Amino acid sequence: MSRRDVTAFRLASHGLTDRIGAGALGDAASSCGIQDSPPGSALLALHARVEDVTAAAVDDALVVRKSLLRTWSMRGAPYVVPTADAAVFTTGVLPPNEKALRRFLAGVAPAVDELGMTITEAAALTREHVGAVLTGRRLAIGELGAEIAERIAATLPAGQRATWEREGPYAAGQPLGEGVVHFCLRILTLEQVVCFAERDGGTAPFALTEEWLGHAPAELDPAEARAELLRRYLHCCGPSTRAGFAAWIGIRAGDVEPWWSAVADEMTEVEYDGAAWILADDAEELRSPPAPRGVRLLPPATPTPSSTTGRRSCPSGVVATYGRRSESRGPSSPTVRSRESGVPARRGDRSPSR
Repeated sequence: MSRRDVTAFRLASHGLTDRIGAGALGDAASSCGIQDSPPGSALLALHARVEDVTAAAVDDALVVRKSLLRTWSMRGAPYVVPTADAAVFTTGVLPPNEKALRRFLAGVAPAVDELGMTITEAAALTREHVGAVLTGRRLAIGELGAEIAERIAATLPAGQRATWEREGPYAAGQPLGEGVVHFCLRILTLEQVVCFAERDGGTAPFALTEEWLGHAPAELDPAEARAELLRRYLHCCGPSTRAGFAAWIGIRAGDVEPWWSAVADEMTEVEYDGAAWILADDAEELRSPPAPRGVRLLPPATPTPSSTTGRRSCPSGVVATYGRRSESRGPSSPTVRSRESGVPARRGDRSPSR
């Protein structure tokens, strides 16, 4: 299995070989979601996949029709996903137990230990109070976190409250409990309790998901959501490994089993710089993928088909090429130019904006 064929397969799976018809934004976002960091990246990524994309069309899908939803997803990054499939990219990301949650949100583990509670318990407290704070409102994370933390503090025993209210390690002057709430809001986005509303200048305010959409979000059994997320990853980024999927989703490789075992019977092992796995249904297309053509511009911090996670698939700072010649210019305008055929590329491999 050649690198050329694998890259061409990934390009096609990501919708980057040929643009689809105007207006098909949901179809374009359904493959693996569209990362929206730095802010505005989703517009550029959708333009690379869909004909005649405009900022107004994307805003209409996000704010008016709400066929697209902006939410935290893989690696804690903001993503634009089809509203109908939101559970795949939210429920499907959430680790299923406390042990995995502690590694998923490693930064909050020392704080909850100091408070004498689990992450699950801290998230439950946040969930209990978020409705009272956010109903009928749109709040940036600073305001939202502060108000929820204040309400939680009033319910805690004196000793625990003193720890909750003292300055924590996350920001100067920020109480420890407020920082904990910020982490727990990531869990609430993955539970589809909250999502991002329309941007307000440079801020991305939160809303209650049901209130924002005007109806309850579609739910999916967590086990099926995890399985479907892995299927979409392998279809877009295969061949890959447990470690590759773990890096893409933002968990530890040792915590992948609940995702991996659910789809194991649908996979085929292949040789691609060592043992790797694909969906069995993708084997034929991988043998003869459509050749990419033209040029695509992609956001700088977004995982791309030529740099997806796993062996030979996410080398930091590497720009992979398909044709004879490629260039990548500028930290914010990655492009590939090829005399015969092009592969989208990005400049660098920075950590996603959170």
